[in-house]
Amino acid sequence: MSRRTSPEIVTLGCRLNAYESAVMAELASDAGLDDAVIVNTCAVTSEAERQARQAIRKARREKPDARIIVTGCAAQIDPAAYAAMPEVDRVIGNMEKLQVASFAPEAAEPVVVGDIMSARETAGHLLAGFEGRTRAFVEIQQGCDHRCTFCIIPFGRGNNRSAPLGAIVQQVRRLVAGGTKEIVLTGVDITGYGADLPGSPSLGQMVRRLLASVPELPRLRLSSIDVAEIDKDLMTAIAEEERLMPHLHLSLQSGDDLILKRMKRRHTSADAVAFCERVRALRPGIAFGADLIAGFPTEDEAAFQRTVDLVEECGIAFLHVFPYSERPGTPAARMPQVDRGERKARAGRLRDRGEAALARFLERQIGSEASVLVEAGGKGRSERYAPVRLLETATQGSIIAASIGSVANGALIGTQV
Repeated sequence: MSRRTSPEIVTLGCRLNAYESAVMAELASDAGLDDAVIVNTCAVTSEAERQARQAIRKARREKPDARIIVTGCAAQIDPAAYAAMPEVDRVIGNMEKLQVASFAPEAAEPVVVGDIMSARETAGHLLAGFEGRTRAFVEIQQGCDHRCTFCIIPFGRGNNRSAPLGAIVQQVRRLVAGGTKEIVLTGVDITGYGADLPGSPSLGQMVRRLLASVPELPRLRLSSIDVAEIDKDLMTAIAEEERLMPHLHLSLQSGDDLILKRMKRRHTSADAVAFCERVRALRPGIAFGADLIAGFPTEDEAAFQRTVDLVEECGIAFLHVFPYSERPGTPAARMPQVDRGERKARAGRLRDRGEAALARFLERQIGSEASVLVEAGGKGRSERYAPVRLLETATQGSIIAASIGSVANGALIGTQV
């Protein structure tokens, strides 16, 4: 009798993809798919697509007899390009990857990619847990109704679709019962949550109801949020809900108002600074992360410097920096482009500024006490999302109080109190 081999899943890109990979693992198992590699791609930059093709070729080299299935945003946007790769056996779209029939061993149609713009609902999937993890992602919405000029993702994900509160509560309860201590609410545009639901509940209203409905959940986080869409209830939750962690990741993209306008963003740099100041007043000590793009079309040195300055003005500790990447079919790709070498150089300078900001943030934690969710290998994350290395053994999945005594190699060093 031959030994059954579980399918391998290669995940690229965002937290939503990580959640959906966990869903696909269960679906593929339920369908009886074995000896396969599923590559869940990202299309946010051309580099992300290069990494996807690299991962596909590597999978074929390492598993020459396996079935290679490609899905995710890159596959949704350009299925023909991936179907043409000799390593690929099957391409399925972002809707299809959440359907068990797509993973049936007998499924043979080489390309199954539907019209993502026709999607009207999120696909409801309940996960028992994320294997080996004490933190789990929960999808609360899909798609995006906005059209930033640099972004191709709406064409991979479709328009905004929100999960009903009852389904979110059910998922979170199941994960917590399985041992998960921290939930991260994720989606493509989570601050757009609820606009399509009866009564148009806001993200803040959903967060407050979720925390009230699942009192046994110790920690809740939000993935990337848009400062142009923050509602009153979310500000109240930030101020009052201790289980909502004091760490927010902001979709800022630039610190220059003209560049923001050309990006078709809905906030100004002053809006971003005012938001951070207001939140910091409501929740002293809160940590901020941000997405920033370097070298957007028409960005000159002065405009770039305003983005660099924004890091200090907003007090951002965790930077996620992208050198601008042309996406065919987007308005920004038709604008006057910044030299590629200059984009890369600016991204490097911005990352350097981010590393300095993070170092200062970590230094300020010395002498304080942190609440640490313990992960594998004696490591963990504080409530402010700072990496922590513990000097003594602690049980994975536990939440402990740690006294922070120093910083080393980009992490806080703590001892259990």
